[in-house]
Amino acid sequence: MSYKTQTAEMFAQQLKGGDVALCIDVRTEAEFAGARCLNSINIPLQEIDPGKVEAQLKRLNLPEDATVHLICQAGKRSIMAAEKVTLGLANPVCVVSGGVQGLSVDVIQQGEGGIIPLERQVLIAAGSLSLLGVLLGFTVGSWGFFVPALVGAGLVFAGLTDTCFMGMLLARMPWNKKTA
Repeated sequence: MSYKTQTAEMFAQQLKGGDVALCIDVRTEAEFAGARCLNSINIPLQEIDPGKVEAQLKRLNLPEDATVHLICQAGKRSIMAAEKVTLGLANPVCVVSGGVQGLSVDVIQQGEGGIIPLERQVLIAAGSLSLLGVLLGFTVGSWGFFVPALVGAGLVFAGLTDTCFMGMLLARMPWNKKTA
């Protein structure tokens, strides 16, 4: 089964009209604790599977034709989640392109706290590691230049395959988990 794509603006209109049965936010628990769309639930990308989505549909007593909307920060992670769940799910799936950052403020619920979005964490980590490697290369030894080369190779790999190992690693860090 395939999935549909919908703009954040169209999704916001449906949400305001009460036409959204189930919206699953696939960002990390800590990102979800910050700003999120109204009436959404959180199943992080690393944990989502058809069984968990079906459990939410049953919990809400939704029919098999109810559309499951997937949302993230900008749209990439929700596409990855759609590819994971559409194979084993009877319900139609719709990805919200533009994600939470594309929604209007009247459909955003501000939570307590929140953290830096995962994409920015990747940029900060990649930049910091590259800078550290260059500094080590000039001050300690030429082996330090290996660090920015490795970071650069990882970024090229992420760009070519749409798979970011640094992002996956950062998503599992304690600060990206919901605090009790």
